[in-house]
Amino acid sequence: MNFDEGICLLGFGEVGQILAADLHTVAAAQVRAFDLQFDDASSIPSQGAARQPDMVACSSAVEAVEGCNIVISVVTASEAVVAARSVADAIGRGAFYVDMNSVAPGTRLETAAVIEGVGGRFVEAVVMSPIRPQRIAAPILLGGQHAEEFLDSATTLGFTGARHFSSEIGPASAAKMSRSVIVKGIEALLGESLTTARHYGVEHTVLESLADLLPLDDWEAIATYMISRSVQHGARRAEEMREVARTVSEAGLEPWMSRAAVARQEWAASHPHVPDRDLTETLDVLLGITEEENDS
Repeated sequence: MNFDEGICLLGFGEVGQILAADLHTVAAAQVRAFDLQFDDASSIPSQGAARQPDMVACSSAVEAVEGCNIVISVVTASEAVVAARSVADAIGRGAFYVDMNSVAPGTRLETAAVIEGVGGRFVEAVVMSPIRPQRIAAPILLGGQHAEEFLDSATTLGFTGARHFSSEIGPASAAKMSRSVIVKGIEALLGESLTTARHYGVEHTVLESLADLLPLDDWEAIATYMISRSVQHGARRAEEMREVARTVSEAGLEPWMSRAAVARQEWAASHPHVPDRDLTETLDVLLGITEEENDS
């Protein structure tokens, strides 16, 4: 495939910025992007765009998509279907629409219907690890009737961790959402457990005891990382966990754990200025916030 026509990124948060840099470096691709926050010069997407002079920051989603034969959607989970609808009239027939958002199978099917309905080729693309440190080479499951066809282009672009997973749309998303029950759930559990333990002065005892359950190298480092991710990206994680809850419901189960994780992730995200480098300091601040909330 000729990439000279450009590759469009819908969404320019953490993942979008990483992909833009890697697409340019690995494949010398011309990248165009749009983010709803581009109209705010102080926003993270705008600041990220300013650091990437080789990328074209567009004033609208339609402008970003026009003429591109590959469109990659990396918006927040709640905006996945909205983003597809916003470009439906502009996307070219036969263009690949690669949906990399963390959403439920049902949401993915809604998005696919929008794109396939205007002649685009929808590809489900599910990232099965944190985007860092592997970046564009992170493991990705591709699904849908156009997934295998897209794989050659994906590898050329630098998505070397991508593999064809299913000719149907949905199974890859189900795998991702099921994984998130555990990963995002552990983040929420660690935040709640260790903030409580810090109140009683037993957080280190709790961490030491976890080595008997899961013999990982450094539980304190893991806890620090996971709690910090909730604080920094809790809003996005809460949106994803709503999609996880939908996935669980679609399987016929009550999503008790996933719904609880939504609330805990949202609470963490409401305190974005909590320090995230030292576990004790982080827990002390979170504990102080909790006490203030209880007193108010």
